[in-house]
Parts: sequence; C-alpha cells; structure tokens
Amino acid sequence: MDQVALFTYPSAVTTYKLFAIDVDGTLVRRDGSIHDEDLLAIGRLQAAGVPVSIATGRLYSGTRDVARRVGVIGPIACVDGSHIVHTDGDAHLYSRTISGNEAALLRSITERHATACFLFAQDSIVHDASGAPHVHYVRGWSHVIAEVERVSSHPYWEHDHGLLALVAIGTEPQIAAAVEEIRSELGQAASVVSFPFLNDGRTSVFAMLVRAAGPTKGTAITWLAEHYGCTPSDVVVVGDWLNDVPMFEVAGRSFVMGQAPENVKQAATDRLEADGLLGGGIAEAIYRAFGR
Repeated sequence: MDQVALFTYPSAVTTYKLFAIDVDGTLVRRDGSIHDEDLLAIGRLQAAGVPVSIATGRLYSGTRDVARRVGVIGPIACVDGSHIVHTDGDAHLYSRTISGNEAALLRSITERHATACFLFAQDSIVHDASGAPHVHYVRGWSHVIAEVERVSSHPYWEHDHGLLALVAIGTEPQIAAAVEEIRSELGQAASVVSFPFLNDGRTSVFAMLVRAAGPTKGTAITWLAEHYGCTPSDVVVVGDWLNDVPMFEVAGRSFVMGQAPENVKQAATDRLEADGLLGGGIAEAIYRAFGR
C-alpha cells in the first residue's frame, strides 16, 4: 500500500458540508492510478456523512468509472461545469451547449481555419482522418472516441442537444484567426481559449478549446452546494490547474496541488505538500479541512 506523510496542523476544524475534487493531476495520477491513502480518506469522509463530488474537465463518459472507483454516488460536474450528471442511473441534470445558429457559425469557422477538429457531443468524441494523429491528446477527456468520414458533415452539429465542446488543432496563424472569428461572430455565446500544442523545433502547432459561455467549475460548485442544501462557503475543493481557479474563488476553502503553476496556487486558500505525480493530496486536504 502507498504511504502518505502524516501532517500536523491546528486542531480547530470548521464543519464543512461538501467535498469536491478535480480528477487529473489531483485525484488521478499520470498512470491512471489513485493513491491508496486518497481512497481511504474519501471513504472515511463519506462514512462520516460528508458527500463527495467531482468537478472535472473530462466528459462524463471519461469520469464515470473514476467516480465509481472512489464511491461517489450523486451529481458530478463535467466539461468544466457544462454538464452535470448523477452517477446513479446516469441522469443528466444540467447541460449547457453550443447549438443552432451558433453551432453552424462555429462549423463554418473551423472549416475555414482548422486542420483537425474534434466534436464533443452526446458524451463522446468524433474526429475524421485529419484528427487521427492527435487522438492520444483528446483521450484524456474520454475513451469513447470514434473516427468518422468527415467531421464537418457529422449530424452532431445539428443535434438538439448541441455541442458540449470542440477542440481544433492547426498552425498558430490558423488557430489565432479562428479564435478571433469565434469571439467576433459568436460573441457571448462561446468561451474559447487557445494554447501551444506541439513545438518540435520545426513546426509550431496550436489548439483551441471552445465551450458554451457561462459554465465554469465555479458555477458547478454553486450548483452542487444548492443540491446538497448548503452554500459554496460550506464547500472544500481541491485542484491543480487554471480551470480550477473559478471553484477556488467561490469555495469556502480551496487546496491546490504541489505541482500547480504559481498563479493557480495564489488563487487557493491552502497549498498542499503532495503533488499529482505521487498523489496523496486528497488525503492531506481531507485531514487538514475535516480532521479525518
């Protein structure tokens, strides 16, 4: 069994009412495993009557098995708050997507600028041959991935439930142009971020992630708190990345993993000694926040 260090902190512990955790780099290590002490600590907290939930960027299909491994029965927030699903029966409780005219505009923009496109819809990911070399990258969101003949003509674009997200990959000028058009054409309907994807010294490849504007992990924590009959100030959260900052900003107490960037650490109330490579951060946070 993995070993985790014992921590000594002030004995006074506030009575928090909900514990919500990020998945990758926080609960789940790079090899897909979960620290034994994290599993035990979650079990002790649940046995004490404190509900545990998840707030992740993954699709529900990429999160469900993790939730079940740690015994989370209840609503969990996926796609950074865009999709909330109950793990008992897979009931869809909340969804915010890009659909209709906005989806049509997004399709035309990506057709003009991106070399590869991945649609996140119906709790799955589809791509065509142009995206095949990059499938390993999107696999972190979900293992339910299918290659289709042509993404731009896939029925998901017109589906009533809309798109949960879109990832597009191209050169830096292509992605920059696409981002500019999305912000101009879709306005407040979409949230888009771009980032370097690959730089091997010869080629600079960029990617962008597009979601419906509005939902964040912060709005998800507010939703979960209301569901459990408490307020965001009653919630303890743990995370490690930029998309965790919105939940750090609303939660009563926030723990950040040791490997997180400094600007993410500054947004949290507490810094953990544990990092995502070895794990143990969940057990440390539970001990410090709940005394268990």
